[in-house]
Amino acid sequence: MLHTEGPEAWRSAFRIELRTEAVDLALRGWPVFPGSYPGSGEWRGPQPVTDDWRRGVRVDAKAVAEKWHEEPYSVLVATGTVVDAVEVDAELGRAAAGLLRAEDRPAPILAMPNGRWIFLTASGPELPAQLANRPGVVHHGKESWVPLPPSPYPGGIVHWRVKPEVWGWKLPHAAAVHGVLARAAGLVDGAQARLQPSAA
Repeated sequence: MLHTEGPEAWRSAFRIELRTEAVDLALRGWPVFPGSYPGSGEWRGPQPVTDDWRRGVRVDAKAVAEKWHEEPYSVLVATGTVVDAVEVDAELGRAAAGLLRAEDRPAPILAMPNGRWIFLTASGPELPAQLANRPGVVHHGKESWVPLPPSPYPGGIVHWRVKPEVWGWKLPHAAAVHGVLARAAGLVDGAQARLQPSAA
């Protein structure tokens, strides 16, 4: 668990790591921008540091390096132009990750300490109805964002389940990942139905 007491100790331990990650992502064209961190106001998790966060989105590595030199900002990525994301619960996340592994089709996956999993894709279509109507599934497209590792989070840090380098930094097509998630949702629902007691 990440120890978030003492903001000065936290800054010295994590600022360089966060800056390095933000610069690396910017070099690869990912639209990153700064998020809040422990000790920056009433912190409840990574959030944009300004309401007009879109103006702070950068893909210029030099600008990113300068910005993260100031403070140990969380690393946030704007979705809807380069990257999209699908956020799901841990049960669906594990099932989908298993299908991707079985098909030897890795996709970048991150997990948060609150049990949520996030699948990253290239920007693409909206979710199919099977996923869009499913409770707990959130599509992050235009006007949205997600935190990236190693951003701090209440109870720990955001971390990779599958790192982007496994995919060679090429984001998978959104529709392909949506299809896998939909199949995984069917598997989860089927498993839950089998656990339900049969009617007398």
